[in-house]
Amino acid sequence: MTHLAHLPARGAIEVAGDDRVGFLQGLVSNDVAEAVPGRAIWAALLTPQGKWLADFFILSDGERLVLDCERAEAEALVRRLSRFRLRSKVAVRDASAELAVHAAWGGAFDPPPGAIAAPDSRLPEAGWRILAARPLPANAGEAEWDLHRLALGLPDGSRDMEAEKSVLLEAGFDELNGVSWTKGCYLGQELTARTKYRGLVKRRLVPVTVEGELPAPGTPVHAAGREIGAMRSGRGQLGLALVRIEAVPERLSCGAATLLPRVPEWMALPHPAA
Repeated sequence: MTHLAHLPARGAIEVAGDDRVGFLQGLVSNDVAEAVPGRAIWAALLTPQGKWLADFFILSDGERLVLDCERAEAEALVRRLSRFRLRSKVAVRDASAELAVHAAWGGAFDPPPGAIAAPDSRLPEAGWRILAARPLPANAGEAEWDLHRLALGLPDGSRDMEAEKSVLLEAGFDELNGVSWTKGCYLGQELTARTKYRGLVKRRLVPVTVEGELPAPGTPVHAAGREIGAMRSGRGQLGLALVRIEAVPERLSCGAATLLPRVPEWMALPHPAA
């Protein structure tokens, strides 16, 4: 059965103009030239020091690029991007009031006429991203989508990452096709490349099953009495926690709950964990 959910917590930013691809190409972590009608990319905007600021899907209708982003952050993201316009022939604006964001998953999906749609580029199981002029008839809600993405271990923006602190490779951007290693320079590229090629990742955002009451985001995670990370987003008995890699095989404590790490097939960790 195919599930379709309207995601009102997501917004849309329109990037239009002749220089739209080149403008974003020098700013974000992925290859913007790959975003064409029917094909989306997932990318992040970083600080010059390579720390996460925002992430989004980039879709295209052939005339413009549209960023599927956190709605609460859309205005701030427009301001950040606009600082880099300089002489570029590009216009950046918040189009959240005009485009409703959806996710579809669990089966075959035929995008409706007029929608801007593409497969979610992170994992085939993640389904589709769809932007339409109005909310589409849905048979699922945000909660169902949230459980689906938690089961897959997919991060959800500021719920799972910290602005000016998080590093992309901690959150799976390498395995989930959120970074281009061949496109050339972009803001924060040097640290991102150094982190990968020098093996500097010591923590990972890992899916966990929760035994007990779901801990609040930010609750410290402990292993053998030692603090080794913190809880991030969660719903029901599923969640994500940022923990030191060597602790991943263990049962972890978090507040009054026990966390059981679940390493998905897509996640590449050192073997054996060390």
